[in-house]
Amino acid sequence: MRVRRRLGAAALAAAALLVSSPGLASAAAAPRTPAGALPAAAVPVTAAVVATAPAAAAAAPMAAPAFTAPGRTLRLGAKGAEVRMLQTRLRQLGYLPGTVDGRYGGSTLTALWAFQKVNGIAPTSTVASRTWRALEAPRAPRVLVPGGRATRVEVNLTQQVMVLYVGGRVRLISHISSGSGIPYCETATWNGRTQRFCGDARTPTGDYRTTWRRSGWHTSYLGKLYNPIFFNGGIALHGALSVPLAPASHGCVRLPMNVASALPKLLGTGVPVHVRGRFAR
Repeated sequence: MRVRRRLGAAALAAAALLVSSPGLASAAAAPRTPAGALPAAAVPVTAAVVATAPAAAAAAPMAAPAFTAPGRTLRLGAKGAEVRMLQTRLRQLGYLPGTVDGRYGGSTLTALWAFQKVNGIAPTSTVASRTWRALEAPRAPRVLVPGGRATRVEVNLTQQVMVLYVGGRVRLISHISSGSGIPYCETATWNGRTQRFCGDARTPTGDYRTTWRRSGWHTSYLGKLYNPIFFNGGIALHGALSVPLAPASHGCVRLPMNVASALPKLLGTGVPVHVRGRFAR
C-alpha cells in the first residue's frame, strides 16, 4: 500500500469486505489435503527461489486434463458434485478456490472471478453456460512482460489479476484489488502518537523486486496486512478480508486470504514484480 505522511514519511495500509476461506486441498478424486497444503501435482517452490532463471519469451501454455462441463447453473452457496468439479478444474488451471469440498463459498468465488477476467467474461458469482464453456477451453493469462524472467510476478491492473510464473510456467493466478486512486488523509495512532497520514491510494506501474516480508498479520500505519510480501517501498502483495472487484486499497495489492496463505511458499526474495495497466471504472 502506497502512502505518505504529510510532510513526507512513507506508510502502508489495508482494509476489509469479502471473507475468503483460507486453505487449499487436493483434487476431488483424491483424499482431502489439510487446509493450506499445496496441490499434490504441484512442485513446491521454497522461499529461497530467486530470479536467476533465464528470460522466458512467453509463458508455456497451461497443461490440464480434458474437461466436460456439467449443465447445472451454480450460484454462491451451492453444494454438490458440480461445485466439486468447478473447484477441481480451477485448481488444475492455477487458480486457488480453497478446499475442494463441494461448497461454493468465498474462496471459490474469488478464484472464479480471476478465471472469468482472464477469459474475457464479466466477473459474476453465477457459473452459467459461458463460464462452463471457457472452463472446457480456457485461455492462458495475457503475458505482460514477454522478455521477463522465467520466475516472476505480473500484476495486471487493468484486469485486476496477479499471475505468478515459476520456471516459465503459470503457477498461480489470483484475483486482486489494487490502489483505489482516491486521495485520502487519515488519522491513526502510530509509535504512541496520533498522526495524520495522506496519500494518493495508487499502485504505481513499473518493474520491482520482492524485498522484506512478514508472517501472519502485520500492523501498518493504516491497518493490518496478512503475510505481506513487499516489492516497492511500503507497497506489498498481502492478504485482506476485503478483496472486492473494484480497486479499493491504499496502494497495496490485496489478495484473497487463502492465496496469501499459499504465496510465501511459492515466492522468494529478489523475484521480479512487474506492474502494468490501468483500471477503468
